[in-house]
Formats: sequence, structure tokens, C-alpha cells
Amino acid sequence: MIAETHEQAARIAGLLRDRGEKIAVADGATGGLIAASLLTVPGALDFFVGGGVVYSFRARDVLFDLPREAYKGMRGASEDYALLQALAIRDNLGAEWGIAESGSVGGSSHPSGAPAGRSCAAVVGPDGFEFTRVTETGSDDRIANMEAFTRAALQTLEDALSH
Repeated sequence: MIAETHEQAARIAGLLRDRGEKIAVADGATGGLIAASLLTVPGALDFFVGGGVVYSFRARDVLFDLPREAYKGMRGASEDYALLQALAIRDNLGAEWGIAESGSVGGSSHPSGAPAGRSCAAVVGPDGFEFTRVTETGSDDRIANMEAFTRAALQTLEDALSH
């Protein structure tokens, strides 16, 4: 999986390097695969600040440092939820860009009731730039969904950087 995304990660790295900008990553249902894909590029410190896997409320509270009220009315695997996370990880880690993925990979029920095979990736950038994309696989295959969600998130990031 990571080898398959390396070429895309290299293109993303080139776009960020050309801009002299960096990204912070909040992996959700992707389990760290977005960050891992970007880190396959040599010299990643040039464009990658860091991030985390947000898989529990505790991790969310620590990484995003937002009051619980900030999530009021939001559900996981939704555009507004992913967007809030992308903004928070970007701002908390001091990057120009932030990406977050929130989804339901399947194999077990999602805490918010999101259907298996649903993911939302959100990218935020300088000057108020925001971009989201929902992916629906219709599958309950956990591993296949993790791969599909990672590819979709990386494509969302590449599209955002190419705007």
C-alpha cells in the first residue's frame, strides 16, 4: 500500500516544497497511512511537520486542544468534523496546510453510527482555503477501506495543492 502511494506522496512533497510550505496530518480511520505515505519521501522534514492518529476522544482532545463544545452537533465521518480537525491540527502544529480524515472502515460499528465504507477528507491551507471530499466504498472490508480512504485523502490533498 505505502509503495503504491509513494509516487503521489512525492508529487505532493514537490508541490509543498515549491511553495515553501508544510503540512500537518490528522489520520483517523486511515490509521496513520496518510502520514506514513508522506514520510516515504526522503527529506520529509522539508514539508512535513507531524501529526497523529486520532482514534479516540482522548487523542482528539489532546491533539486538537478544542473544547468539547466545538464538536456540538457534529458526527464523525462528516465534512464539518474533518474540516474542524484539519484546522486544529494545522494551527496546533504551526503548519500552513492541514489534512484530516474521518471515516468508518468497517469490521465493527462506528461510535457515531456512520456507515462502513464512508470517509471524509478535509484539507485547509493559507488564506482561508478549505476543501473536502467524501468517499463511499459501500464495503465493510476494513483493510480495503483503509487503503481506499488513504488514496482518496492523498488525492484530495494533491488536488487542493494544485488549485
